[in-house]
Amino acid sequence: MCGIFCCFNRQGDLASYRPRAIACSKKQRHRGPDWSGCYMAKDTIMVHERLAIVGVDTGAQPLVSEDDQLVLAVNGEIYNHVALRKGLKNQDAVFKTHSDCEVIMHLYREHDTGLCAMLDGMFSFVLLDKSVEPPRLIAARDPIGITTLYMGYHSSSPDTIYFSSELKAIHEECDNLISFPPGHFYDSKTKQLERYYKPTWWDGDKGVIPHGEVDYKLLRETLEAAVRKRLMSEVPYGVLLSGGLDSSLIASIAARETDKLAEEHEKFRRERKQAIADGKWVGDEKPLASWPQLHSFAIGLPGAPDLIAAKKAADFLGTVHHEYTFTLEEGLDAIPEVIYHLETFDVTTVRASTPMYLLSRKIKAMGVKMVLSGEGSDEIFGGYLYFHAAPNAKDFHEELVKRVKNLHTADCLRANKSTMAWGLEARVPFLDKQFLEVSMNVDAKYKMFSKGTHQEVDADGRPKMEKYIIRKAFDCAPDGKAYLPDSILWRQKEQFSDGVGYSWIDGMKDHAASVVSDEAFAKRAERFPESTPDTKEAYWIREIFEHHFPTKAAASTAVRWIPKQEWGVSSDPSGRAVSIHTAAYENKA
Repeated sequence: MCGIFCCFNRQGDLASYRPRAIACSKKQRHRGPDWSGCYMAKDTIMVHERLAIVGVDTGAQPLVSEDDQLVLAVNGEIYNHVALRKGLKNQDAVFKTHSDCEVIMHLYREHDTGLCAMLDGMFSFVLLDKSVEPPRLIAARDPIGITTLYMGYHSSSPDTIYFSSELKAIHEECDNLISFPPGHFYDSKTKQLERYYKPTWWDGDKGVIPHGEVDYKLLRETLEAAVRKRLMSEVPYGVLLSGGLDSSLIASIAARETDKLAEEHEKFRRERKQAIADGKWVGDEKPLASWPQLHSFAIGLPGAPDLIAAKKAADFLGTVHHEYTFTLEEGLDAIPEVIYHLETFDVTTVRASTPMYLLSRKIKAMGVKMVLSGEGSDEIFGGYLYFHAAPNAKDFHEELVKRVKNLHTADCLRANKSTMAWGLEARVPFLDKQFLEVSMNVDAKYKMFSKGTHQEVDADGRPKMEKYIIRKAFDCAPDGKAYLPDSILWRQKEQFSDGVGYSWIDGMKDHAASVVSDEAFAKRAERFPESTPDTKEAYWIREIFEHHFPTKAAASTAVRWIPKQEWGVSSDPSGRAVSIHTAAYENKA
C-alpha cells in the first residue's frame, strides 16, 4: 500500500500550492517511506508516497501514460493485473513499468468507469484524464474498504475537491469531509458518487436472505485461492498469528503455499544456473520473493491467551515464530500515537489497534513489508459472541451484512492504519470478492450457534460453536496433514483486545478512570453533543482524538462499533462482556 494526495480543480496559481500539497502529503509518508512523487497538471496536483512491494524497480508514482494524457496515483494491490493485461482489446498497449497498477489506465481507455468492477484487489486510486476539457477525474475505493480514502472540500471553494489516504493530510484543508464509501467511484463529469460493487448478497440487510447449502470443499478451496493470490510480492512477507481461528487458518494455508513457492524458487535457481553455464540465459525474470520458511508474528502481555495459542499453532505449522510482549505502561503510552494514526475515537478499534501498532513496528524492523491477516471472518460467519442472541436466521444474516458493509469503519481501518503507521502492508484473504460471494450466500441457519454451555454437536462430535462451518471446512487432512490442531481449530472466539491479555482492557479502563474526573464526565454531553461518550474510557479516547483532529468535520468521519442492542446484549464490545464467554470457560474448568 501507499499514500495518495490529490487536489483537483484548484483555482489560482497551482505552482505556489505545490509546497503546501507536499507538506500535506508528508503527514502520511509513513504509508510510503520508499519514495515520494509529485505531478502537476493545469489545475490538479497529485502526490504519492510509495511502499514498493510489486514492481519494485520501476513502479514509482504518479504513473503517466505514454501519451501524457492520463495520470494515476494508486494505494493498494491489483491481484489480477496479469489477467487484465492479457484481456485488453489493445494488445499493443504500451506499459512503462512492472507495476500491478498501470493496467488501470489502459482499462479506463477501454471500459471507462466500468474498470472498477473488473479489479480484484484492495485499492484506492485517483485518475486524471487530461485529454478532455474540462479535465476529468475518477476516484475509486475497493469493494469492502480494505484501503482507506477520504474526500473533502472547503465551503469557500466547493468545486475544489481533495482526496487522501488519511484524514490528517486534508483535515486542515477542508471543512466538509467524508470517508469515501467502499465499492464506489466518483466522477468529476457528473460530480456524483456511484456504487459499482453489486454482489448478490448486498441487499441482505433489506430482507433479501440467501438459502444456499454449505459446500465445505468450496469454502476451503476458495479461501485457499484467496490466500494464494495475496502472496503476490517481491519482498519478504509473513503472517500475523494471534492463535485464534482466523489468523491460524490464514497462516496454515500460507505455510503450505510458501512451501510450494520455495520449491518453485529452487527449481528456478537450478534452471537459471544451468542456462547461464550453457550460455543460454537471456532474461532477468525472477520468481516472486519469499523466505524459504514462513515467518509468523504474535504479541501480547506476558502470559496472554493469544501468545500461548499462537506458539502452539506455529509449532504445528512449522513457521519461524516471533513472539513479542509489551507492558501495560507501554501500551498506554502509545495510545495518543495510535489514535493519531487510526483517526477514530471508537473504543473497540483503539483497544485492538494498540497491540497491532506495537507489533507492526517490530515486524517492519525485521525488513518485512507485507503480512497476511485474518480480518473479516467474524463479520462473514457471525463470530462475535453477541451473535448467539440472534432470534432467528433472518436477523442473524441481516446483522452479518451490516457488519461486512461497515468493516471499513472498524476492522479494516484498524488493520490498514495500525500496520501502515510503520510502512507495513496487511492483506486480508477473508475479504476476497469470490470468497465473499461463496460464504455470504450460505443460509444463515448454518452459521447460527447454540448458547452457553449447551452446545449441540455434529455427527463427528464437533461442537456447533461460532463460525462452525468454516471450522468444519478445514477439519480435514487432504494431503495427510491436518490444517490445524483441534485445540486451535475449535478454540472459542476471543476479541483481539481480550486475547492479548485481559488486563489490557482493564488497564485502559482504570487509567481512564484516573484521568477523567467525575465532573468532566457528568458534562460529557455538553462537551461532545454528537457521538457522546458513554464511559470514561470512551471520553478519554475522544479527548485525545479531538486534540489531534479538533474540527467537527473530522469527528464526523468516525463510527463507533457497538453490538446490536436490540438483542439485549452488553454495549461493551469486549468478548468477556458476553455471558457465554464466561460460561464456556467455566464449563471447560
